[in-house]
This record gives sequence, C-alpha cells and structure tokens, in this order.
Amino acid sequence: MTPRRTPPRRHPDAAPARAAAAVLAAALAAAPAAAATLTVTDDAGAPLATAMVREVVATPRAADTSDGGYPKPALPFTVDRDVTRFTDAAGQVRFADRGQAVKLLVRKPGWRDATVPVPPGDAALHVTLQRESDPARLADALPANAWLGALDLGDAERKRQFQLQCGFCHQQGNVFTRRERSVDDWKVLIPRMVRYGSRLSTADQKALPEMLAAGWRTLHEHPERLAAPAPWSPALAATTITEWPLGDAMSQEHDQILGRNGHVYVADNIQDRLWELDPATNRVTVYKIPHREGEGPGGLLAARLREFPRHDSTSNAHSLVQSARDGHIFITPSAQQRLVEFDPANGRFTLHDIGAGFYPHTIRIDAQDRVWFTLALSNQVAMFDRSTQRFRLFDLPARNLRERLTVALIKPLFKLMEWGVPLSNWLPVDRQSTGVPLPYGIDITPDGIVWVARLHGNDLARIDPASGQVTMIPVPYLGPRRLRTDGDGNLWITLFGDSAIARYEPGSGRFTRYALPVLPAGSETPYALNVDKRRGIVWVNGNQSNALYALDIASGAWRQVPLPRRVTFTRDIEIADDGTVWTSNSNFPSWHIEDSQPTLIRVQGAP
Repeated sequence: MTPRRTPPRRHPDAAPARAAAAVLAAALAAAPAAAATLTVTDDAGAPLATAMVREVVATPRAADTSDGGYPKPALPFTVDRDVTRFTDAAGQVRFADRGQAVKLLVRKPGWRDATVPVPPGDAALHVTLQRESDPARLADALPANAWLGALDLGDAERKRQFQLQCGFCHQQGNVFTRRERSVDDWKVLIPRMVRYGSRLSTADQKALPEMLAAGWRTLHEHPERLAAPAPWSPALAATTITEWPLGDAMSQEHDQILGRNGHVYVADNIQDRLWELDPATNRVTVYKIPHREGEGPGGLLAARLREFPRHDSTSNAHSLVQSARDGHIFITPSAQQRLVEFDPANGRFTLHDIGAGFYPHTIRIDAQDRVWFTLALSNQVAMFDRSTQRFRLFDLPARNLRERLTVALIKPLFKLMEWGVPLSNWLPVDRQSTGVPLPYGIDITPDGIVWVARLHGNDLARIDPASGQVTMIPVPYLGPRRLRTDGDGNLWITLFGDSAIARYEPGSGRFTRYALPVLPAGSETPYALNVDKRRGIVWVNGNQSNALYALDIASGAWRQVPLPRRVTFTRDIEIADDGTVWTSNSNFPSWHIEDSQPTLIRVQGAP
C-alpha cells in the first residue's frame, strides 16, 4: 500500500495553498503537456543509448542561510529538484516542461560531457558527444573503485584492511583521495583519519605512507592500468532518478527514512538537523535537534570534529526508525548517551537519557514497539521499552581481557583524546581491532529475534528478547556491517572489506556469499543494504562506484543503477511499497561530492 500523505499540521495557511495547487494541477492536466526531447548522437550521427542526462534548473533559487548557514527551523521552503534519465536505443530522452529555463547535463563513460540549454516550452534538441581520447581525462572520469582496485599496497590482506578502515567516511580513489601526496603528507593525514574513527592497525599506519605515495603516483603515471567499469544496461531507459538538495558542503546527510505520511526524513550528522521533504511538492522543513544545557560542540566526541571547518553538532544525528503505532521517529545521537524522539505531527523532540553505553548507532523497532539500537563503542545493544520508558542494555562478550578493559574505559579514553593525548602512542591497534569489536548493524527477524553484526568482530550476535540470552556466531568473511532480514527470516549482510554481501540462514547456520558485480573485482565497500520483500530483491549501496546494486534473490542476477553525481557515497536504503528506492548522498566531507552538494535520491523504474 502506498504510504498515505497527511497534510502539515503546524502551518495554518497550508489548506488554501493545497487547494490552489490542486486547481492548478487540474488545469495543467487538461492542457497539452509541453516537453523537451533530446537526441544524443556520436560524431557520425549514430544514436547513443544509455547516455545519462540530468536536468537542472538554469538559475536555482537562493537558499536561506540565516541560521548558521542553514534555513530557519520549522519554516517550510521549496527546493529545485534535479531529474536524471537515460537515453533509449534511439538516443532519445524526454523531460516534461517545468515552465522555466533548465540545462541538460549529458554524460556517458568514454565520451566528453556536454551541456544543453533548454528554454521553457516544447523543444526538440540535439547534441553530439565527442569521444574522449586523452588517457588522463578518461582516467579522471572513472569511478573511485577503478583506482582503488588498481592500487598496489604490497599484499592482499593489507589492501583489505585499508578498504575496511579507510573507506567508511568517503570514497578511496576519488579525485581528492587519489591526489599525489608526499610520504610526509600521508604521515600527517593518517593520524587525523584515526582520530575520526579509523582503526587502521599500528603496523599499517607505519607502512602505508610510503605505499600510498608510490601507489597513487604510479597510477597517475600509468592510467592504462585502470580497469574500465562494465557498460550501463540499455534497460536504464526506463529509470528516473530524482535528487533534492539538502544541506551544503559542511553537511553529512547520514541516514534517511520514508515516513508514514509520505514525507522523507534525513539526519544531518554534522549539523544536528533533521530534514523533512515532501516529494510531492518539493517542500522542505528543517528541525534542529536539541541538547542539554552545557553540552559542548561535538558532545562526547569533541576531539573528532576539532579540525572540521564548520559544524553545529552536539548529538551527531545518525540513524532513524519510525513507530508503526503513533508515527514517532527515533534518532540515535552517536555523540551522546541518549535516544532522541521526534513527533512529526507537531515538530517536538523528546530526549531520553540512557545513563550508560557509548555511541548509539543503527536502530530498529520491533512488533511490541520497543526500540533497539547498537551501542557501537561500549560493545552493547540497547532496548528502549516505550511502555515503561525504561532502557535495558545487553552486553556482548569481549574477545579477550584487553578488549574487556578497553570497552570498560572507552569514555575516559575519549576524554583523554579530547585533551590531546595521543592514544595511538601507547594503545597499539592490531588488525583484529582488539578493544573495539564495534556492534554495528541491527535488525529483527519475523520471529522477534534481534540480530547484530559486529564490524570488527567478524561475527553476529543473536539476542532472544524473552530470555535475554546472547549467542555469538562467527562470520567467515571480513567486515559484516549492516544487515536486514528478508520475509523468510534469513539475514542479508554487507561485507564491507570483501566487496560482497552474504545471506545467513539461521535455521541451517549456512552462509552464502554473493560478490558484487564490479570491475575490477574486490574494489567495492558495500555499506548497507535493504530487502524488497515483495519482489525478492536485495538493494546494496555501491559507495565506491557511484551506484546502487540490486540482486534478484531467485535468479542470482545482479543489476546496477549508476547515480548522477560523481563521488556519490550512500549509507542506507529505504524501499517504498511500490518498489521505489530511496538513499542519500552522504560523503564525509560532503565537499567531495560533485557540485559539493549532498542530495536525497529517489530511484524509480529501475531495471
């Protein structure tokens, strides 16, 4: 069933506006639809299929920046969306007239980009793309995974560890990260990334500066070593991708959720804002997440953002879930020991203090309306019982004595980092990330069992809510990150260090690995996934290759949907009842993204 849209309750002038909009929509529907049709050909006049064409407003409206660089809270405004389609076998693509001047940005791998101005009204347009012959420019246009796949770091295990520990904030191999740097530059940069949360081993921290300096330099000198990605599918001609700009180059639009009212909610991790979009009207409302008096910038992780140019975060809004009972949205604030509750009906927040635990992370809600989330740095899982307003914490087992001590002392250790104490000098890190097993993704199977993936522990936790029993299950792959259940109670898990996903069948205890269809092989870091239970499709974030991937469970066949902006890094996926897929462009930092503009992304009609 399509989510029901309910009108905004807090704006008394909304009803007349909706009535006027309905009259206008009816008038437009009765009139002949104007449109622009673009034909894309090569220099010999042959049509070019699967060219990506992005329609953008020629003169975008100015954004309100009056609240510290962002729009005023709780005051709706309209944004200009981008629409992307792909040419068909005849090299044609069509866009409905917006009633204003737009530009069509045309892109196809192996060809030079082109821009086509489009005036309002009907238009029959044509553009000829020029084939790119410059090896350096061809290399520059390749996605990050082509560079990452070709990067030589000495041995395969070091490469896997580099992908696991240096790819969770942003791409490795994009124009920023593949830039040539000296060994000394890398010796400064790597400790900074460790402060942001990387658990790169001490030995690799020492070895990588020379290898990275030499490896990236070699690829710039020999672009022929870069593998070209697989060609785009002709079936993309049926796909439409819509993007709404949210935030700016200093934002991090981390996770999103499709609300019961048809609106989409996005958590800005670095600016402590909740963005609400009505996709039917392109209206956006932003809310500031409150904090307790006296809490300083960065919250309990103040040292993490010390060198970031501009942030407004004491909470670090992370993940979201919505109650089926009353529609309230729950948000994990990773820099606080609390849970945030938001009521979309009135825009009010409620803060629930846990009193323990550290780094609230991924979140789900069960059939009893209990909120479950991981506490990533204290090696715990929390449950908030809404009926009693009480928390219950489940401790996950430590892997050894050192880990038990590190987890117990995690809060004072971060306080020492805030004071500038270089912990890496006397707390060496191994490749098992001893001390930080990092319970990460969480989901609940139809039988009510809670499952957790530990990213650095390479295992799953099974929690029986009735008995409180915790059972650990080893995962035979590297970097299980986020996971989701399918309708049969199987778990689908991203393998962040292995360029793959896995299915785990609790009944048999069997794991099945599915390698992502990327070239070169092993050069992707899938962050999260979601299961379209109705259609039997697993959607996966391809955050090194500017793409989403879809696995048909029954046939085992993969599909790819390339996303419009280069250096796109996505972290979560939502699936509507009609099969529409939602994600958000979530690089940290966001100035890596093409145009430096994070966006909320909707994919319709995917092949």
